[in-house]
Amino acid sequence: MNVNLKYKNSVFSLLFNDPDILRELYCAIEGVVLPPDVPISINTLSNALIKGKVNDISFIIDNKLIVLIEHQSTINENMPLRLFKYIENVYDVIIDSKKLYKEKLVRIPRPEFIVLYNGEKQYPERKELKLSDAFLNIEGLTLEEKGNKSPILICETTIPHRISLELVVQVYNINHGHNLEILQKCETLNNYSVFICKIREYQKTGLALEKSIEAAVKYCIGNNILKDFLKNHGSEVINMSFLEYNFDDHMAVIREEAIEEGLEKGREEIARNALRKGYSFEEVTSITGLDLEILKNIQDRQN
Repeated sequence: MNVNLKYKNSVFSLLFNDPDILRELYCAIEGVVLPPDVPISINTLSNALIKGKVNDISFIIDNKLIVLIEHQSTINENMPLRLFKYIENVYDVIIDSKKLYKEKLVRIPRPEFIVLYNGEKQYPERKELKLSDAFLNIEGLTLEEKGNKSPILICETTIPHRISLELVVQVYNINHGHNLEILQKCETLNNYSVFICKIREYQKTGLALEKSIEAAVKYCIGNNILKDFLKNHGSEVINMSFLEYNFDDHMAVIREEAIEEGLEKGREEIARNALRKGYSFEEVTSITGLDLEILKNIQDRQN
Protein backbone atom coordinates (compact mmCIF):
# COMPACT_ATOMS: atom_id res chain seq x y z
CA MET A 1 0.00 0.00 0.00
CA ASN A 2 1.49 3.33 -1.10
CA VAL A 3 0.54 5.76 1.65
CA ASN A 4 1.88 9.20 2.44
CA LEU A 5 2.56 8.91 6.17
CA LYS A 6 3.60 12.57 6.50
CA TYR A 7 0.54 14.40 5.29
CA LYS A 8 0.30 17.63 7.27
CA ASN A 9 -3.33 18.57 6.88
CA SER A 10 -6.74 16.95 7.13
CA VAL A 11 -10.27 17.71 6.05
CA PHE A 12 -11.18 18.34 9.68
CA SER A 13 -8.43 20.89 10.34
CA LEU A 14 -9.08 22.59 6.99
CA LEU A 15 -12.81 22.81 7.67
CA PHE A 16 -12.46 24.15 11.22
CA ASN A 17 -9.66 26.60 10.46
CA ASP A 18 -12.04 29.51 11.03
CA PRO A 19 -12.55 31.49 14.28
CA ASP A 20 -16.35 31.71 13.89
CA ILE A 21 -16.70 27.96 13.31
CA LEU A 22 -14.41 27.24 16.26
CA ARG A 23 -16.55 29.53 18.43
CA GLU A 24 -19.64 27.57 17.37
CA LEU A 25 -17.88 24.25 18.00
CA TYR A 26 -16.56 25.18 21.43
CA CYS A 27 -19.94 26.56 22.57
CA ALA A 28 -21.69 23.37 21.42
CA ILE A 29 -19.25 21.09 23.26
CA GLU A 30 -19.03 23.09 26.48
CA GLY A 31 -22.63 24.35 26.56
CA VAL A 32 -21.59 27.99 26.89
CA VAL A 33 -22.19 31.19 24.94
CA LEU A 34 -19.30 33.19 23.51
CA PRO A 35 -20.35 36.56 22.08
CA PRO A 36 -19.07 37.33 18.55
CA ASP A 37 -16.79 40.06 19.91
CA VAL A 38 -14.80 37.60 22.07
CA PRO A 39 -11.51 37.23 20.15
CA ILE A 40 -10.38 33.79 19.01
CA SER A 41 -6.88 33.38 17.60
CA ILE A 42 -5.81 30.16 15.92
CA ASN A 43 -2.27 28.99 16.68
CA THR A 44 -2.26 25.44 15.32
CA LEU A 45 1.24 24.05 14.93
CA SER A 46 1.04 23.98 11.16
CA ASN A 47 4.81 23.96 10.66
CA ALA A 48 6.03 22.05 13.70
CA LEU A 49 6.17 18.34 13.01
CA ILE A 50 5.83 16.22 16.11
CA LYS A 51 6.90 12.67 15.30
CA GLY A 52 5.66 13.10 11.76
CA LYS A 53 2.26 14.63 12.50
CA VAL A 54 1.09 18.09 13.51
CA ASN A 55 -1.68 18.77 15.99
CA ASP A 56 -5.13 19.33 14.47
CA ILE A 57 -6.55 22.51 16.01
CA SER A 58 -5.20 24.86 18.66
CA PHE A 59 -6.77 28.23 19.47
CA ILE A 60 -6.86 30.83 22.22
CA ILE A 61 -10.06 32.43 23.49
CA ASP A 62 -9.68 36.02 24.72
CA ASN A 63 -6.03 35.31 25.65
CA LYS A 64 -7.33 33.39 28.67
CA LEU A 65 -8.15 29.89 27.47
CA ILE A 66 -6.17 27.74 25.10
CA VAL A 67 -8.06 24.83 23.52
CA LEU A 68 -6.51 21.86 21.78
CA ILE A 69 -8.90 19.76 19.70
CA GLU A 70 -7.80 16.53 18.05
CA HIS A 71 -9.82 14.56 15.53
CA GLN A 72 -9.41 10.77 15.71
CA SER A 73 -10.79 8.05 13.46
CA THR A 74 -9.06 5.35 15.51
CA ILE A 75 -9.21 4.65 19.23
CA ASN A 76 -6.07 5.86 20.98
CA GLU A 77 -5.65 5.65 24.75
CA ASN A 78 -2.40 7.62 24.48
CA MET A 79 -4.07 10.93 23.63
CA PRO A 80 -3.28 12.50 27.05
CA LEU A 81 0.43 11.90 26.49
CA ARG A 82 0.25 13.12 22.89
CA LEU A 83 -1.61 16.27 23.92
CA PHE A 84 0.88 16.80 26.74
CA LYS A 85 3.62 16.97 24.11
CA TYR A 86 1.49 19.24 21.88
CA ILE A 87 0.70 21.75 24.63
CA GLU A 88 4.39 21.97 25.51
CA ASN A 89 5.10 23.01 21.92
CA VAL A 90 2.19 25.45 21.86
CA TYR A 91 3.36 27.18 25.05
CA ASP A 92 6.87 27.37 23.60
CA VAL A 93 5.42 29.37 20.72
CA ILE A 94 3.27 31.81 22.72
CA ILE A 95 5.49 32.37 25.79
CA ASP A 96 8.73 34.34 25.89
CA SER A 97 11.07 31.83 27.52
CA LYS A 98 13.21 34.64 28.98
CA LYS A 99 10.35 35.62 31.29
CA LEU A 100 10.47 32.21 32.97
CA TYR A 101 13.64 33.20 34.82
CA LYS A 102 12.20 36.39 36.29
CA GLU A 103 10.75 36.63 39.78
CA LYS A 104 7.28 37.75 38.68
CA LEU A 105 4.73 35.03 37.95
CA VAL A 106 4.13 34.46 34.24
CA ARG A 107 0.42 34.23 33.52
CA ILE A 108 -0.55 31.70 30.84
CA PRO A 109 -3.84 30.69 29.18
CA ARG A 110 -5.54 27.76 30.92
CA PRO A 111 -5.60 24.68 28.67
CA GLU A 112 -8.50 22.43 27.73
CA PHE A 113 -8.10 19.19 25.80
CA ILE A 114 -10.79 17.74 23.55
CA VAL A 115 -10.79 14.73 21.21
CA LEU A 116 -13.54 14.20 18.64
CA TYR A 117 -13.82 10.54 17.62
CA ASN A 118 -15.55 9.34 14.46
CA GLY A 119 -14.07 5.88 13.87
CA GLU A 120 -16.03 2.76 12.98
CA LYS A 121 -15.36 0.88 16.21
CA GLN A 122 -17.91 1.16 19.02
CA TYR A 123 -17.12 3.92 21.48
CA PRO A 124 -19.08 5.58 24.30
CA GLU A 125 -20.78 8.95 23.82
CA ARG A 126 -18.20 10.52 26.06
CA LYS A 127 -15.09 9.28 27.83
CA GLU A 128 -12.49 10.91 30.05
CA LEU A 129 -8.84 9.98 29.61
CA LYS A 130 -6.15 10.93 32.12
CA LEU A 131 -2.40 11.14 31.77
CA SER A 132 -2.06 9.56 35.23
CA ASP A 133 -3.67 6.36 33.90
CA ALA A 134 -0.36 5.74 32.14
CA PHE A 135 1.81 6.18 35.24
CA LEU A 136 3.63 3.09 36.46
CA ASN A 137 2.51 1.65 39.78
CA ILE A 138 5.05 2.56 42.47
CA GLU A 139 3.47 0.61 45.33
CA GLY A 140 6.11 -1.31 47.23
CA LEU A 141 8.95 0.94 46.08
CA THR A 142 11.75 0.75 48.66
CA LEU A 143 14.73 2.87 49.61
CA GLU A 144 17.86 1.82 51.49
CA GLU A 145 18.56 4.33 54.24
CA LYS A 146 22.18 5.34 54.82
CA GLY A 147 23.71 3.23 57.58
CA ASN A 148 20.75 0.86 57.55
CA LYS A 149 21.10 -2.30 55.44
CA SER A 150 17.40 -3.09 55.68
CA PRO A 151 15.28 -1.54 52.90
CA ILE A 152 12.66 0.97 54.04
CA LEU A 153 9.23 0.99 52.39
CA ILE A 154 8.60 4.50 51.08
CA CYS A 155 5.16 3.86 49.55
CA GLU A 156 2.36 2.50 51.72
CA THR A 157 -0.42 0.80 49.76
CA THR A 158 -3.01 2.16 52.19
CA ILE A 159 -2.05 5.79 51.54
CA PRO A 160 -3.32 7.44 48.33
CA HIS A 161 -0.42 8.44 46.05
CA ARG A 162 -0.10 12.12 45.26
CA ILE A 163 -0.41 12.88 41.53
CA SER A 164 2.08 15.64 40.78
CA LEU A 165 1.27 15.89 37.07
CA GLU A 166 -2.11 15.46 35.40
CA LEU A 167 -3.75 16.14 32.06
CA VAL A 168 -7.41 15.34 31.43
CA VAL A 169 -8.85 14.79 27.96
CA GLN A 170 -12.56 14.76 27.12
CA VAL A 171 -13.33 12.41 24.22
CA TYR A 172 -16.63 12.81 22.34
CA ASN A 173 -18.09 10.36 19.83
CA ILE A 174 -19.20 12.52 16.89
CA ASN A 175 -20.38 9.73 14.60
CA HIS A 176 -23.74 10.41 12.98
CA GLY A 177 -26.43 9.62 15.56
CA HIS A 178 -24.20 10.20 18.61
CA ASN A 179 -24.03 13.23 20.91
CA LEU A 180 -27.03 14.71 19.15
CA GLU A 181 -27.16 17.77 21.39
CA ILE A 182 -23.64 18.80 20.36
CA LEU A 183 -24.25 18.07 16.67
CA GLN A 184 -27.52 20.02 16.71
CA LYS A 185 -25.77 23.06 18.19
CA CYS A 186 -22.88 22.96 15.73
CA GLU A 187 -24.11 22.70 12.14
CA THR A 188 -20.60 22.42 10.71
CA LEU A 189 -19.72 19.46 12.94
CA ASN A 190 -23.04 17.78 12.14
CA ASN A 191 -22.48 18.23 8.40
CA TYR A 192 -18.94 16.87 8.71
CA SER A 193 -20.37 13.83 10.50
CA VAL A 194 -22.85 13.31 7.64
CA PHE A 195 -20.06 13.61 5.06
CA ILE A 196 -17.98 10.88 6.75
CA CYS A 197 -21.09 8.71 7.16
CA LYS A 198 -21.85 9.00 3.41
CA ILE A 199 -18.32 7.90 2.48
CA ARG A 200 -18.81 4.74 4.53
CA GLU A 201 -22.25 4.12 3.09
CA TYR A 202 -20.91 4.25 -0.46
CA GLN A 203 -18.02 1.96 0.48
CA LYS A 204 -20.49 -0.62 1.78
CA THR A 205 -22.18 -0.70 -1.64
CA GLY A 206 -18.92 -1.94 -3.13
CA LEU A 207 -17.56 1.35 -4.47
CA ALA A 208 -13.79 1.83 -4.25
CA LEU A 209 -12.58 4.29 -1.63
CA GLU A 210 -11.75 7.13 -4.02
CA LYS A 211 -15.10 6.74 -5.85
CA SER A 212 -16.91 6.66 -2.49
CA ILE A 213 -15.31 9.95 -1.47
CA GLU A 214 -16.16 11.53 -4.82
CA ALA A 215 -19.78 10.30 -4.51
CA ALA A 216 -20.01 11.66 -0.94
CA VAL A 217 -18.72 15.06 -2.06
CA LYS A 218 -21.28 15.14 -4.90
CA TYR A 219 -24.11 14.06 -2.56
CA CYS A 220 -23.28 16.67 0.06
CA ILE A 221 -23.02 19.51 -2.47
CA GLY A 222 -26.36 18.46 -3.96
CA ASN A 223 -27.99 18.39 -0.53
CA ASN A 224 -26.50 21.66 0.76
CA ILE A 225 -24.19 19.88 3.22
CA LEU A 226 -20.83 21.70 3.51
CA LYS A 227 -21.76 22.98 0.05
CA ASP A 228 -19.55 26.07 -0.15
CA PHE A 229 -16.62 24.32 1.53
CA LEU A 230 -16.76 21.29 -0.77
CA LYS A 231 -17.23 23.42 -3.90
CA ASN A 232 -14.17 25.50 -3.00
CA HIS A 233 -12.01 22.61 -1.77
CA GLY A 234 -13.51 19.61 -3.56
CA SER A 235 -10.36 18.10 -5.12
CA GLU A 236 -8.33 18.93 -2.01
CA VAL A 237 -10.90 17.21 0.20
CA ILE A 238 -10.90 14.11 -2.00
CA ASN A 239 -7.10 13.85 -1.85
CA MET A 240 -6.98 14.46 1.91
CA SER A 241 -9.75 11.98 2.66
CA PHE A 242 -8.11 9.35 0.48
CA LEU A 243 -4.82 9.79 2.35
CA GLU A 244 -6.51 9.72 5.76
CA TYR A 245 -8.52 6.58 5.07
CA ASN A 246 -5.51 4.83 3.57
CA PHE A 247 -3.41 5.92 6.54
CA ASP A 248 -5.91 4.33 8.94
CA ASP A 249 -5.97 1.13 6.87
CA HIS A 250 -2.18 1.12 6.73
CA MET A 251 -1.90 1.47 10.51
CA ALA A 252 -4.45 -1.31 11.01
CA VAL A 253 -2.33 -3.61 8.83
CA ILE A 254 0.78 -2.69 10.81
CA ARG A 255 -1.00 -3.52 14.08
CA GLU A 256 -2.20 -6.86 12.74
CA GLU A 257 1.27 -7.71 11.47
CA ALA A 258 2.75 -6.78 14.85
CA ILE A 259 0.29 -9.05 16.62
CA GLU A 260 1.04 -11.89 14.21
CA GLU A 261 4.77 -11.33 14.64
CA GLY A 262 4.35 -11.32 18.41
CA LEU A 263 2.39 -14.58 18.29
CA GLU A 264 5.04 -16.17 16.08
CA LYS A 265 7.83 -15.09 18.43
CA GLY A 266 5.79 -16.34 21.36
CA ARG A 267 5.36 -19.76 19.76
CA GLU A 268 9.08 -19.96 19.01
CA GLU A 269 9.93 -19.07 22.63
CA ILE A 270 7.62 -21.83 23.88
CA ALA A 271 9.27 -24.23 21.43
CA ARG A 272 12.76 -23.30 22.64
CA ASN A 273 11.82 -23.88 26.26
CA ALA A 274 10.08 -27.18 25.48
CA LEU A 275 13.03 -28.52 23.45
CA ARG A 276 15.44 -27.43 26.18
CA LYS A 277 13.41 -29.48 28.67
CA GLY A 278 13.61 -32.57 26.48
CA TYR A 279 10.21 -32.62 24.78
CA SER A 280 10.17 -34.46 21.44
CA PHE A 281 9.61 -32.72 18.10
CA GLU A 282 6.18 -34.33 17.84
CA GLU A 283 5.16 -33.05 21.27
CA VAL A 284 6.40 -29.52 20.56
CA THR A 285 4.64 -29.48 17.18
CA SER A 286 1.36 -30.45 18.83
CA ILE A 287 1.80 -27.66 21.39
CA THR A 288 2.95 -24.82 19.12
CA GLY A 289 1.82 -25.81 15.62
CA LEU A 290 5.34 -25.16 14.26
CA ASP A 291 6.55 -27.55 11.58
CA LEU A 292 9.51 -29.91 11.95
CA GLU A 293 11.94 -27.82 9.89
CA ILE A 294 11.42 -24.74 12.09
CA LEU A 295 11.89 -26.82 15.24
CA LYS A 296 15.14 -28.27 13.91
CA ASN A 297 16.43 -24.75 13.17
CA ILE A 298 15.50 -23.65 16.69
CA GLN A 299 17.31 -26.62 18.16
CA ASP A 300 20.40 -26.01 15.99
CA ARG A 301 20.58 -22.41 17.19
CA GLN A 302 20.40 -23.58 20.80
CA ASN A 303 23.25 -26.14 20.31
